Amino acid sequence: MMFCNIRFGILAAIFLFSLGTFVPKKAFSEDFDAWLAALRVEATARGIKPEILDAALDGVVPLARVIELDRSQPEFTLTFEEYLTRVVPRSRVEKGRKKLRENRELLHAVAKRYGVQPRFLVALWGIETDFGRLTGGFSVVQALVTLAFDGRRSAYFRKELLAALQILDEGHIAPDAMTGSWAGAMGQSQFMPTTFLGFAVDHDADGQQDIWNTRADVFASAANYLAKSGWNGKENWGRRVRLPEGFDPALIGLEVEKPIQDWQRLGVRRADGSGLPKAEISGSIVSTDDGKGPTYLIYGNYRALLNWNRSTFFAVAVGTLADRIGGR
Repeated sequence: MMFCNIRFGILAAIFLFSLGTFVPKKAFSEDFDAWLAALRVEATARGIKPEILDAALDGVVPLARVIELDRSQPEFTLTFEEYLTRVVPRSRVEKGRKKLRENRELLHAVAKRYGVQPRFLVALWGIETDFGRLTGGFSVVQALVTLAFDGRRSAYFRKELLAALQILDEGHIAPDAMTGSWAGAMGQSQFMPTTFLGFAVDHDADGQQDIWNTRADVFASAANYLAKSGWNGKENWGRRVRLPEGFDPALIGLEVEKPIQDWQRLGVRRADGSGLPKAEISGSIVSTDDGKGPTYLIYGNYRALLNWNRSTFFAVAVGTLADRIGGR
């Protein structure tokens, strides 16, 4: 979730790639065995049990498909409207409403504890993994071993790999069940391992923080992340707006924050031309497609969504899907 460099966030298509073949060790270098032995030493020093290391690392080799995907992440040229149409189709809205109804009691319990409205949790769930349907088929350990050994971003992925081994050591998931994307994002919430260690929650109190199979843990972990990112359960995320003729472009951007009524006085209106709400809340103006696409007045919860994924397109899509799921 937090890792992916793709401009528009993690797209479901990455989960549909073939897992590919193993890379011969010599295709990387002659010292993979030495590298792996050193990793075992470091993991052991961190307290990872030998039997966990054996189960996770015995026979592991780099995956060609992971390197291929890392080297060839596509450059998307979709406009914002094209992206929104693709990520927030009517079918996903309808499915989201169904999931909201099916999980209403659980979602309200999570919302009460963490202060995150259910429709946002369902929207994130829908955009990240199509409501748990597309979580990735790669072995997280094997993918991270590949990327950590590869050398291009080895320090980052080595840290994630050690975190993944810690998760296994704590017993949250079995090594053969720890699956995710080619980059190591895991489960229905697509947490990277370090994010898991920082924010995953055992909501059903069964001793495991299971973001792969347990919806209670999936929802609570996402809510915990947002709550610790500054989420305010009494506020929305933002709204599409219309700017007046001659609006100062220097006022557009997250760096400029004003009370809503100040934006009203500057001529900012809702997309339909009506006045802004009379709420005691501050916001910023953000644009899409370098000012050629729709413009939004966003609040603090939008900024929390950016902590999840630093993409304007992603944050607006989550907010839009949440609004539509909630009938707004």
